[in-house]
Amino acid sequence: MIERPEYLDELKRWKDKDLIKVVTGIRRCGKSTLFDLFIDYLKNTGVKDSQIIKINLEDADYDFKNYKELYNYVNSKINDKLNYYIFLDEVQNVPKFQKAVDSLYIKKNVDVYITGSNAYLLSGELATLLSGRYIEIKMLPLSFKEYVSAIPNNNYQQMFLDYMKNGGMPGNISIVESNPTDLDKYLDGIFSTVVYKDIMARNNITDKILLENILKFIFDSIGSPISTKKISDTLTSKGIYTSNHTVENYITAFLESFLVYKAERFDVKGKNLLVRDYKYYVVDVGLRSYLLGKKSDKDMGHILENIVYLELLRRGYKVYVGKVDDLEIDFVAENRDGLKYFQVALTVRDEKVLERELRSLQRTGDYYPKYILTLDMDLEADYDGIKKINIIDWLLNSEK
Repeated sequence: MIERPEYLDELKRWKDKDLIKVVTGIRRCGKSTLFDLFIDYLKNTGVKDSQIIKINLEDADYDFKNYKELYNYVNSKINDKLNYYIFLDEVQNVPKFQKAVDSLYIKKNVDVYITGSNAYLLSGELATLLSGRYIEIKMLPLSFKEYVSAIPNNNYQQMFLDYMKNGGMPGNISIVESNPTDLDKYLDGIFSTVVYKDIMARNNITDKILLENILKFIFDSIGSPISTKKISDTLTSKGIYTSNHTVENYITAFLESFLVYKAERFDVKGKNLLVRDYKYYVVDVGLRSYLLGKKSDKDMGHILENIVYLELLRRGYKVYVGKVDDLEIDFVAENRDGLKYFQVALTVRDEKVLERELRSLQRTGDYYPKYILTLDMDLEADYDGIKKINIIDWLLNSEK
């Protein structure tokens, strides 16, 4: 199993706290493995096997028709006053699962952990029932640091090029090491499951061709501002007729399945959000390579952006696209300590490119930290407080 130390440490911090631990994220990003790692930790601290109840609700062995069957099954395993740790994987597969989760949660000697592959998990009835009584851990595919830790190779530059193309789904590691030609089959399995189960079935979508065309448009436009009108107009011009409203509904479904993430635009000087032309990023650049084929290699700069965007999410930031007057900052990252600004570029060795990347950062009118992340292998540099850092170093060093 690939170690996921940041997520595992978070579960440890919340252990035995009076909150439901909810792990969300796209299918196959490692949620079940995280539970296995945490269960190993529990056993090493003296928790007995009988105190651990783990159910994968994708497994046909657990075919619960309703929440009562699920609750009764788990409850039958709780036989004494010892502490019990309940792990329910892909719990959204059980109708009205919220009631079973709530009933288990109110037991004094039960610590509940659940996963789900759709944002629906924390909407509607569960959010109402458990308002203020759960903590969400948002899981993503492997970071580059985690990817490196799983492969016995110190050639970080080559590994990063592989990461840019293949992505960070945990199953990639063993496939790439044994038979790289199987990678597309593996990614196809993930893509098909997400599309059919988490998007089409859940949202009663029947037009798979339209869905894939909208998704390809978004995947091909990562890092570029787009609107629903632009998507519908482009598809209509190709003979695929659709409306702004339909496109908006599909995008919502992509967001809810954690396949796509939306970055809102932030007016740096006015300190407010703008309400149009969002940017979108894909949860894993390997899935983008799979869907777009050779076309996926044409814009390495935006692939870098996508990787930085996801890394900032992993580090706990809210991430926006910055606007300064008529210029743009790739990312404004916000947390309790304030803001950080990031520009992302393949190279800034050309003086004109460097000047362009510096210009928007110089116009912010504040003293928050500012960075240019690049693939240049030069030494780190400082331009009147704006730090230039190699992106691989930044990804491998969470302090930067």
